[in-house]
Amino acid sequence: MSQSLAALLIQSFVTFFVVIDPIGMAPIFAAITRGQNEEHRHRTAWRGTMIAGILLILFAIGGEAFLKLLGIGMPAFRIAGGILLFLVALDMLFAHDTPLRRTSETEDEEAERKRDVSVFPLAFPLIAGPGALTSVVLLMGMARGNPLQQGLVLLVLVIVLAALFAVLMVTTRMMRFLGVTGVNVVTRVLGLVLAALAVQFVIDGFHAAFSI
Repeated sequence: MSQSLAALLIQSFVTFFVVIDPIGMAPIFAAITRGQNEEHRHRTAWRGTMIAGILLILFAIGGEAFLKLLGIGMPAFRIAGGILLFLVALDMLFAHDTPLRRTSETEDEEAERKRDVSVFPLAFPLIAGPGALTSVVLLMGMARGNPLQQGLVLLVLVIVLAALFAVLMVTTRMMRFLGVTGVNVVTRVLGLVLAALAVQFVIDGFHAAFSI
């Protein structure tokens, strides 16, 4: 495996794992599925993960073409995406509950009125939120012109979603083991890693925009 391919694999895995944040999703999932029995909770986890995966893969395949229709180049999207991911990282570092990583009060009220939370708010915007959608377009853009690299990016995405599903399946036990403090510690560490990746996206965007 070439060094550039290995670097893309590592960057893809770290980016997806941090942005989707399977560990940090556990307490949120426990909250939105309270009152459900284990069987219902498992079905919700499966449907939510599958729907979010389909949405992310569709965005990965057609996202760049959609940007071109709007006249937005990849350098501009990398800069904007890097800034967005940096804001997500700040939320994680300081444990802020903002619309970038959480649902709004109105969305929570709407979810309360619905029995099925697998599509909303679990699949979108909690799993396939702005940060995840931005990340998948950025990483696919980095692998542009190389079908093997793009396929590996999608494979890594599927692996991270599988890890998320596994976490959601054992949410109750994991919350008892880690507790709220443990989840917050893990989330802050991942937030620091995401901040560094976000800065790198911005640097790459400026470099691509102003390179001669």
